[in-house]
Amino acid sequence: MPISRSAFLTIVRASAVYDLALTAPFATPWTFALAHARLSALNQRLGGGALPDFGPVHVLFACLMGSIVLVWSVLRLRAASVMLGRYDGVGRGLFSAWMAWALAASGAPLLWLFLVPEFCWGVAQWLPVAQGEGSSTERAPFTSAAPMRSSRGG
Repeated sequence: MPISRSAFLTIVRASAVYDLALTAPFATPWTFALAHARLSALNQRLGGGALPDFGPVHVLFACLMGSIVLVWSVLRLRAASVMLGRYDGVGRGLFSAWMAWALAASGAPLLWLFLVPEFCWGVAQWLPVAQGEGSSTERAPFTSAAPMRSSRGG
């Protein structure tokens, strides 16, 4: 059963807020160092081992990922659309696959805390969306109802 467009856009925005909160600590080497220590301690409390230390190149890739997810989150907050939600759903499918791979390879219980919500946000952003009255396609934001005319008389 399709959900309303407004409900779907609420899901897109909520997933963006979730991403902002979750990935902000991954955006800089300094915040990542704090996050890494806390995540390692949490993994140990959940019955796993300490997370391995990260070298500068590992931190670089973690911060690149954190930075791009922050930018992507702001985009979805400012210009939420069905299309961006669908792309985010695909990305979450990929992230979920890599998290599942890491979970299978490491057994780190901490990964369940990331994998389950990631997968659920992805599924939610692939729910069918009800079409608006008389419309079979979504218009881009900031467009008028009038057709565009070219300078060549079109």
